[in-house]
Amino acid sequence: MQSTAVTVERFYTAHASGLELHLVAGASGLKRAIKEPTVNRPGLVLSGFTRYFAYKRLQVIGNAEAYFLKSLPEADRLKRYETFFSYRLPCVVFSRGLQPEKLFLKAAEQARVPIFRCPLVTMKFINLATLALEMMFAPRGTEMGSMVDVLGMGVIIRGESGIGKSESVLALIERGYSLVADDITKVTLVDGREVVGTSAEVTRDHMEVRGIGIINVAAMFGVKCIRHEKRVDLIVTLKSWNEVQDVDRLGMEQEFVKILGIDIPHITIPVRPGRDLARLIEVAAFQAKLKATGYNPAKELNDRLIAKMGSPQL
Repeated sequence: MQSTAVTVERFYTAHASGLELHLVAGASGLKRAIKEPTVNRPGLVLSGFTRYFAYKRLQVIGNAEAYFLKSLPEADRLKRYETFFSYRLPCVVFSRGLQPEKLFLKAAEQARVPIFRCPLVTMKFINLATLALEMMFAPRGTEMGSMVDVLGMGVIIRGESGIGKSESVLALIERGYSLVADDITKVTLVDGREVVGTSAEVTRDHMEVRGIGIINVAAMFGVKCIRHEKRVDLIVTLKSWNEVQDVDRLGMEQEFVKILGIDIPHITIPVRPGRDLARLIEVAAFQAKLKATGYNPAKELNDRLIAKMGSPQL
């Protein structure tokens, strides 16, 4: 699991366009870290109450804060600015296109705190910025394996080199399913409850096929065969037939693999010549989809057999 620091510069670079951010002062402080993935309105601090100031968050000043500051005498505003910038703030955003006054900008430059303007309504900016920060702060990692969207189920296909992963993925794509990532899947924990897989930007749309080389899946099979991201619902491990000692022939026991701390259903498929791996992976995805709805055919059959054995014989 990777924990990447989120700097003001990184946030600005990634979301300046979407949030319509414009840097107006404090460019020397762009390397400051945003330590909490949410937004704070510093109205109480600007009014003089500093006990519970969430200074580690991105600070937003809207109409209420701006008009309150305008109502203060210049000497009082200077004191409030001095107190405000005495904390190690990551940055300040003025929403609604508000223009910070010169005294504020001067204090920000001295404290080396980046100041931005944004035309969005305050609450809209807060909502969008919070979502963006949560994604940037989300735990991340990588999984060795290709990922395909099969029947709406995100399936990561793992296995040793040469076991048949690429052939299986190609066969699934030919059947109309979508490639998410080839060989290495980047995973992100979203909202602390689900894992989302995607591919590296530079290799998106491409996959390597042993003996053929690099192919462009979108160009060959159409853009409908590419999906940029998908929740991870199932892990399928392909193993040589001789390496699988105990095969669960009924499917009563559900195995799980932890990814970023989340249990993901896992199934091992033995591989030997003649087996249609793509069809087996497709059926495994369908089976996982049924189990997710609460239906387990193995348990149903087991319960039926137990009921049959317990009934009186005529």
